[in-house]
Amino acid sequence: MLYELVNFSDNIGPLNVFRYITFRTGGAIFTALVFVMLFGPGIIDMLRVKQGKGQPIREDGPQSHLAKRGTPTMGGLMILSGVLVSTLLWANLQNGYVWIVLGVTMAFGAIGFYDDYLKVTKQTASGFSGRVRLGAELLVAAVAAYAFTQIAAPEFATSLAVPFFKNVLVELGPFFILLGVLVIAGAGNAVNLTDGLDGLAIVPVMIAAATFGLIAYLSGNAKFAGYLQIHFINGTGELAIICGALIGAGLGFLWFNAPPAMIFMGDTGSLALGGALGSIAVITKHEIVLAIVGGLFVLETLSVIIQVASFKMTGKRVFRMAPLHHHYEQKGWKESTVVVRFWIISVVLALIGLATLKLR
Repeated sequence: MLYELVNFSDNIGPLNVFRYITFRTGGAIFTALVFVMLFGPGIIDMLRVKQGKGQPIREDGPQSHLAKRGTPTMGGLMILSGVLVSTLLWANLQNGYVWIVLGVTMAFGAIGFYDDYLKVTKQTASGFSGRVRLGAELLVAAVAAYAFTQIAAPEFATSLAVPFFKNVLVELGPFFILLGVLVIAGAGNAVNLTDGLDGLAIVPVMIAAATFGLIAYLSGNAKFAGYLQIHFINGTGELAIICGALIGAGLGFLWFNAPPAMIFMGDTGSLALGGALGSIAVITKHEIVLAIVGGLFVLETLSVIIQVASFKMTGKRVFRMAPLHHHYEQKGWKESTVVVRFWIISVVLALIGLATLKLR
């Protein structure tokens, strides 16, 4: 919206500042942060009244979590509203990539919201049918991946870029849609599995958003892309605005989610945030790098897969409890210790992911 002020910059020179992605990204961070901070308390109060008992807590989980009963969920509404308002205000709305990412984010948020709604009203640990939910996620992801193939330059539309190799593009043809679905839906569910402790998911999401905001900016700038020998994808720079909005909204949410949490993001937030990161990775051709930067989410997901597979095949569990963060809680680590150490891991993985930009 504000980007349109550039049209008057010939007559009003200072308006030229709205051309710069860096300026608008800073504005997106600030706007989303202020929005969540201002409206967050009202949203929390509303959800507390509407939900009553709040998010159900697993009886077989860590006993320390039982004290969290009554904490409202669906805090993802705070994050999504901040991201939406900030993006619409600061991004170039003529950019198709912006609408693809926003579409995935809001659609995944709606799926998560319905799941949270059923959990709260039924007071059960699961919402609607897992197959139906997964089917909806796959459909949204498939539409987004297809939309990208229609917008992107032909050489990037259905190809996979390989880190560490500057000129390698693996042509996947129609199988690219499948890759996009796996990345987007996989990222959404991976973040969802990680969201089990106060502040555990939101900070790694912000770290990943900052990383991919930089990647999107560099990939969308011909000079920087040429210097780093990464693929130049015209228009991806605008995705830095969305990443900035994710960071700002995440910071605002963390204010209320810091231990002891006043609200949980729920599936409303975790699915949407993961979907946003996955779609940005697909558009910037850094799908493999997402697995590195979001390595914490990958580890959490693998722990669940390994646990389930091991129990079905041998009747034994590999971990004391899955996902992985609960395993360390059961070993005696305090919740705050698990959270901070996982944050440190996220920072290290983000730095490794950024290193792939130059190691070519």
